[in-house]
Amino acid sequence: MANPWAGEVALTLDGARHDLKLTLGALAELEAELATGTLIDLVERFESGAFSSRDVLSLIVAGLRGGGWKGTARDLLAAEIEGGPLKAARIAAQLLAAAFMAPDEG
Repeated sequence: MANPWAGEVALTLDGARHDLKLTLGALAELEAELATGTLIDLVERFESGAFSSRDVLSLIVAGLRGGGWKGTARDLLAAEIEGGPLKAARIAAQLLAAAFMAPDEG
């Protein structure tokens, strides 16, 4: 079960539940992967609603990897995320928020 106090968010991928977390290593990997800007730019894109599907995918992959998953973005291309793209975007936003605020702030 995902622990919000630890910054975890749950996702069901191909019928299997995963706990995602943006660890420092996952954040560093995410920042290196971003096509443009920094993590602050990514936060601003989510806050303004101007994020891309690539932003969502990058966040999901980083969160999965922070939770111990060994896959890559390529592995997610054919994967089924429960709830589809809209749910994936919500989970990515929750994951990003969980990484940068204490649970009692949200």
